[in-house]
Amino acid sequence: MSYRRWSGTAAAMALALIAAGCTGSPSRKGTPAASPAPSKGTEAPIPSDSSGIHKIKHVVVIMQENRSFDTYFGTYPGADGIPLNAGQPTVCVPQASGPCVKPYHLTADVNGGGPHSQSNATADIDGAKMDGFVRQAELGRRGCSHPNNPACTNSSALDVMGWKDAREIPNYWTYAKNFVLQDHMFEPNASWSLPAHLFLVSEWSAHCATMGDPNSCVNALQNPGTPLASGVPSALGPKGPDYAWTDLTYLLHKDNIGWGYYVVAGSEPDCEDDAALSCAPVQQNAKTPGIWNPLPYFDTVRQDGQEANISSVSNFYSQAKAGTLPAVSWVVPSGAVSEHPPGATSAGQAFVTSLVNAVMASPDWSSTAIFVSWDDWGGFYDHVVPPTVDANGYGLRVPGLVISPYAKVGYIAHQTLSFDAYAKFIEDDFLGGQRLDPKTDGRPDPRPDVRESAPQLGDITHAFDFTQAPRPPMPLPVHPAPGPASVPG
Repeated sequence: MSYRRWSGTAAAMALALIAAGCTGSPSRKGTPAASPAPSKGTEAPIPSDSSGIHKIKHVVVIMQENRSFDTYFGTYPGADGIPLNAGQPTVCVPQASGPCVKPYHLTADVNGGGPHSQSNATADIDGAKMDGFVRQAELGRRGCSHPNNPACTNSSALDVMGWKDAREIPNYWTYAKNFVLQDHMFEPNASWSLPAHLFLVSEWSAHCATMGDPNSCVNALQNPGTPLASGVPSALGPKGPDYAWTDLTYLLHKDNIGWGYYVVAGSEPDCEDDAALSCAPVQQNAKTPGIWNPLPYFDTVRQDGQEANISSVSNFYSQAKAGTLPAVSWVVPSGAVSEHPPGATSAGQAFVTSLVNAVMASPDWSSTAIFVSWDDWGGFYDHVVPPTVDANGYGLRVPGLVISPYAKVGYIAHQTLSFDAYAKFIEDDFLGGQRLDPKTDGRPDPRPDVRESAPQLGDITHAFDFTQAPRPPMPLPVHPAPGPASVPG
């Protein structure tokens, strides 16, 4: 079966599931695809304006781990994917010795990836040649005591040049076919997981010399101070780092806009000390801050008394079922369902599908926008040179999906984006266009720029058609059958 025929069949199957389950660059235009509970007081009044972007009352950001765009959508029809000629790659990336390596179909569910720190991002990009991936993977540490150490290559055979398609990730390709695929979404920072998650919630990664003093914070692309966990020593004292600069929850709290940050209990998805030779696994949950859960270390969260807004993902499912999702939700996984090597791709896809299905079955579906992305490239190959907006990034390209009843159908958004665009959307929807701007937000810090206002940054609202009637839900099986090949051979 061809990809086009399969995608139509997948859509028909989705409609059948609905019937069964509902009885109770900025100038570039997008193209259609070719074929415990939060504390009281956090819930805010729904904005009265229901036109345009304000039809969205709930934003859900699902952040997975460590995949480049070309790894997951490099052969997706119509996307800016791996350069091909007659279905065969025209690029070949050198290794330390021996012949160069071309992109190839990667069938394994568990992958190794490569190192993905600041130095690795610089080496992979290699002065815009985009040819350092294999050599960096060859240099990656092996035999690490914890496989989620970002300095490691987690397989004996190098697989950073591998790509997947609907055969391995059919649900992700179905979402792209029926909603919106973003093929120029970049990690906001050219480094690893912790700075990426700091940018996700605050638009900056910094190190603060004085606890409680935003003006003591300085730019820290690689080492902002890592959250403390059992068994991991910290030079910053027994309480771990202090993130004193201003984050997005400060603006949300000031305007009485509800938010939740949902964490799955499980192992850390990355080593807490990025420079360590090895790492012991540490537990991650709503009460144990980690590199995927940095909000407990922000002064604003503690000062605003909103620690209880950081809770188990079970609360996300129950709130979705009850139709009580907050205005803004961030959801992060455990290591096992993160897609971070050696986490299985299928396990991560199942987790994301379950979250999307929960929202689609919710009374909140008709007013929700779901944004799905992966926090960094994980050492995997990508051919697009990241734009430079400041000293921090952008980092390498990652997949991005928009799922909403107002999302365009089968649309590929080519505009330049980063996670900063999520903050911009939230600010425009719920905060009247306020920005994390030291000159205007009421809590100044010395951040180098206002990321939401970068001229290179596109506008996610282009992924929506707010004139259309809300589209019905399209639940998918969490363990889908494989789809067809995207290219011959």
